[in-house]
Amino acid sequence: MLISCYCLVTDTVLYRNYLLLSIQYLVSDVVSVITGLFFCYVGFFTRSEGENTLLQEPLLNGNSNVSDDVGSRIKSRGADNVTPYSTAGLFSLFTFSWMGSLIAVGYKKTLDLEDVPQLDRHDSVVEAFPIFRSKLEADGGVGSGVTTLKLVKALILSTWKEILLTGFLILLHTMATYVGPHLIGTFVQYLTRRREFKNEGYVLVSAFLVAKFVENFSEIHYFFWLQQVGIRIRAVLVVMVYNKGLTLSCQAKQERTSGEIINFMTVDAERVGDFSWSMHDAWIVLLQVFLALFILYRNLGLASIATFLAIIIAMVPNFPLGRLQNRFQVKLMESKDTRMKATSEILRNMRILKLQGWEMKFLSKIAELRMGEAGWLKKYLYTSAMTSFVFWGAPTFVSVATFGACMLLGIPLESSKILSALATLRILQQPIQNLPDTISTIIQTKVSLDRIASFLSLDDLKADVMEKQPTGSSDKAIDIADANFSWDVSSPNQTLRDINLKVFHGMRVAVCGTVGSGKSSLLSCILGEVPKISGNLKLCGTKAYVAQSPWIQSGKIEDNILFVEFLPAADLILVMKDGKIIQSGKYSGILNSGTDFMELMGAHKQALSALESIDEHKDIQNDKAEEVAEAKGQLVQEEEEREKGRVGFWVYWKFITTAYGGALVPFILLAQILFQALQIGSNYWMALATPVSEDAKQPVGGFTLITVYVALAIGSSFCILCRATLLATAGYKTASVLFNKMHLCIFRAPMAFFEATPSGRILNRASTDQSAVDLNIPSRVGSLAFSIIQLLGIIIVMSQVAWQVFLVFIPVIVSSIWYQQYYLPSARELSRLVGVCKAPVIQHFAETISGSTTIRSFDQESRFRDTNMKLMDGYSRPNFQSAAAMQWLCFRLNMLSSITFAFSLIFLISIPKGVIDPAIAGLAVTYGLSLNTLQIYFIYNLCNLENKIISVERILQYTCTPSEPPLVIEESRPYWCWPSYGEVYIRDLQVRYASHLPLVLRGLTCSFPGGMKTGIVGRTGSGKSTLIQTLFRIVEPAAGQIMIDGINISSIGLHDLRSRLSIIPQDPTMFEGTVRSNLDPLEEYTDEQIWEALDKCQLGDEVRKKEEKLDSKVTENGDNWSMGQRQLVCLGRVLLKKSKVLVLDEATASVDTATDNLIQQTLRLHFSDCTVITVAHRITSVIDSNMVLLLNHGLIEEYDSPWKLLGNKSSSFCSACCRVHCEIEFQFRELNLNMKAKP
Repeated sequence: MLISCYCLVTDTVLYRNYLLLSIQYLVSDVVSVITGLFFCYVGFFTRSEGENTLLQEPLLNGNSNVSDDVGSRIKSRGADNVTPYSTAGLFSLFTFSWMGSLIAVGYKKTLDLEDVPQLDRHDSVVEAFPIFRSKLEADGGVGSGVTTLKLVKALILSTWKEILLTGFLILLHTMATYVGPHLIGTFVQYLTRRREFKNEGYVLVSAFLVAKFVENFSEIHYFFWLQQVGIRIRAVLVVMVYNKGLTLSCQAKQERTSGEIINFMTVDAERVGDFSWSMHDAWIVLLQVFLALFILYRNLGLASIATFLAIIIAMVPNFPLGRLQNRFQVKLMESKDTRMKATSEILRNMRILKLQGWEMKFLSKIAELRMGEAGWLKKYLYTSAMTSFVFWGAPTFVSVATFGACMLLGIPLESSKILSALATLRILQQPIQNLPDTISTIIQTKVSLDRIASFLSLDDLKADVMEKQPTGSSDKAIDIADANFSWDVSSPNQTLRDINLKVFHGMRVAVCGTVGSGKSSLLSCILGEVPKISGNLKLCGTKAYVAQSPWIQSGKIEDNILFVEFLPAADLILVMKDGKIIQSGKYSGILNSGTDFMELMGAHKQALSALESIDEHKDIQNDKAEEVAEAKGQLVQEEEEREKGRVGFWVYWKFITTAYGGALVPFILLAQILFQALQIGSNYWMALATPVSEDAKQPVGGFTLITVYVALAIGSSFCILCRATLLATAGYKTASVLFNKMHLCIFRAPMAFFEATPSGRILNRASTDQSAVDLNIPSRVGSLAFSIIQLLGIIIVMSQVAWQVFLVFIPVIVSSIWYQQYYLPSARELSRLVGVCKAPVIQHFAETISGSTTIRSFDQESRFRDTNMKLMDGYSRPNFQSAAAMQWLCFRLNMLSSITFAFSLIFLISIPKGVIDPAIAGLAVTYGLSLNTLQIYFIYNLCNLENKIISVERILQYTCTPSEPPLVIEESRPYWCWPSYGEVYIRDLQVRYASHLPLVLRGLTCSFPGGMKTGIVGRTGSGKSTLIQTLFRIVEPAAGQIMIDGINISSIGLHDLRSRLSIIPQDPTMFEGTVRSNLDPLEEYTDEQIWEALDKCQLGDEVRKKEEKLDSKVTENGDNWSMGQRQLVCLGRVLLKKSKVLVLDEATASVDTATDNLIQQTLRLHFSDCTVITVAHRITSVIDSNMVLLLNHGLIEEYDSPWKLLGNKSSSFCSACCRVHCEIEFQFRELNLNMKAKP
């Protein structure tokens, strides 16, 4: 009913001027009442449809809150119900009323994922992906045939209907946009009382309003449908990249690390999906220029040629700037890939880094990589700033050229023509000003498409490596004949040579060999993982695979598979050396047929002889399970915490004051205010300094007219340059500070944080959120401030015409703010849910890449692909609803702004002649044409910023992560040679993993003598690993203390402690880099010392064979080194370090017996005077210890020398050994009987 306010104002004005009311005013009254009633109906209809599920619930116990059962139904709705969009009627689709129910729920309570409905089947990736894949395959886009062009064609063909429809709507929108400028001249003439026919004013007003309605309708719906297209495109690209990651060949996998592949999903696919917003911008700008030139030609004649030339000249800088942006964008993405690759590897191995005291060194490595990335980011931002200056100044340059040409050509300038030209150029200003963003988006999208296409064109595992035969079709399970295999096809040195192997169904086969002989490679080639050079490989039946490094998905616990006495029972034994099978046969047959197998067995028997073939009991061997049992509350990954409710003001304040304390912000705002003032001033000048009609006198001379206009234009352009440069500077500094703070807090976080937080969640912040801070959020903040200033400028201009406009402005603005506040809670939580739903996609992606061999071995690819699709649909759900909620708001705000515009127009045609200057009135209409656009732009920027600022919120969330104790305490630093003796004294040690969890160690008191070996054994959950973690202060004691050489380890810094102790962990870890960087990451030792350590651990000769020696490449996770070699590298690290206290945390659990013996011999030789603490895996590892500590449920059950414990028949240690001895003897007797029974 707001328009009816107009009637009161008009009647009052006419009454005060003693004028009689005519029919036109009655018409306006009727129109206002009808319009008001219509919008009231729409408002109540929409509200009823949106909130009926809540309002129709009975009120129980006099409480207006929703009952518990209603809440449960709402909560479960998202999991079962499809979005109302699928069944919405025409009016609901037209007004986005189908979104009302979700927005109503979000206004009343914090939205959870269960509240968000499922996608319509057309938007689900389950339906979209097969269509896309078929289009790509039809164009030959399979395997290495994938190109960027084919990828683009497939994307277009799979969404061509939506693209055509949105193209039509944007065409309609563009044409409707130029109706206003076309009619401005006629409207000004009408105000000067030069009228063509009766009621011409109402016809003009109707034309303005109809055009505005068409413009608003088409804009809202093409935006929504383009976002739908973007959601589908992103989903199909992520699924495509995921599926490719499952089939990558081993060589291709080395070219693209897991961090890079994750970046394809988190950054590149996201960017291609976001490009849907700008999909039509490239061609629509040409249409806008054509329409603008057409209108200008009708008003200014040949001067429009100057306009066209000026537009061309203004766009010329686009080409060099575009090339620079493209180059910087490519380099930026390459740098980001490198950083993300390193970050991913570090997060996987954070425990090792902390145990070794290396985390700050690796943080500096990330900082160095970021510096390289930041260099390209700075260049990109300043190039974007220059592009922004060029194109924000372009409309002013075009205006100067146009009016200057009019003066030179003698074309008379009237207010009506000037205002029409200004309105036309003002509308043209938006696409020209958006052109830098469009160009930047196109460049970024092309780079991302190139990267994705390059990845998709990598080689897959060859299908012809293995011939799969139907189950039961052959008596041989595995048949390899004259086969040669190589991990690197281009290398002249083949990995496996002359392999001949036949394995019949039911046989048990053992593969033996020294470290690096090719055992794991043989298994990999049977699985089809290694490229076949020649020969035949046939596999009959199904297969299963247990990897040497156990692959465990987050949230699950799986037992490790450890060494078993299998050789005598094997039907076939293969002995490997240098990639060849040198012996094969049964145990008894090959035992005496050559020296190699005898050497292996000799090493193994030597290990067993210490306790007469007694191996350790199964109850005290699985330390992986122990860690889980001890740290139960610690290892279970928690749901991602998300802030709820309004984004706090402190987040905005922190962001804008991060760079130089916010010192640049006032200057940025001042530059924009001056720009807006100069822009308005130049338009006022042109309107007032030109005659209203041809026969009116020229107020000022032509030279003065143009000179003043040019001066104002130059001033506004300079303001834009300052604003763009300062904004880029502030954005770059803010991104750098937030990056450094977040990463410092992450690296200083305790291990409990990493055990409870999936790496995908951290990577999401380091990639997606950091990219938003780098490239998007500063411009979003700037756009919001600039749109407020522009909106205030329009209000000021329109209020100059008539203060009565405020009668409508105030209620409209209040209504707009109410709608925005009603919408924001839902939009905010939907945006947060987007981030929450993205982390599982990344986590599942990362886990799949690392376990792809296991997945393929069990033929589970289809199940994992289905899971990925479900996760992608879960990620797309809040995205879709967020896009629809935005358009729900825009539709209502458009209607409100149209009311304001309609009121202004009707007021202008209704007031008597002479009350208002027609030129100023026309200028007000010129600005009013863009009122709704700017109002929507303001609300859009406000809402979009609140959605995007969540990335800052999430980064700041990690900057508040609790930190470990200080790395160095200056006033309590140990002397340089500490520990010199290595005595460890433990007194009343109590440890728990969290304050609410029970004690794991319950008052231990003992001492480990300096220079002696102590073995620690115990059942699962007894506290062995907890004790080691406490020694390194991975876990802090709840009570008690640990003293090393008289110093309480809790009183010194963590780096001082961890850098003075040494540990060989169970899982051998190597990092991407070189042999040198893996042995000496802190760069503390000379090459001679490194070679000495390599020789001591028996790796010297192996490294000398490599062409680059110590600089030989180590791939991600050390995948180009065998497991045994990696463990020997870990041994080399402690040999370099030469600490007086050495901890072996089941250091030989993942290696063969020969390597175990080698490690034990090396330790006995080079650490004879050191304190060696061994967490036992094999009894042989502790049987020669000076002391054995037996833990049970966090208490010391026994602590004495192993021989005394074995001599005491009542001791638990002796009982465990006897049980294992009996079990082993029983197994050997059964195996011997079975062997004798076989022919």
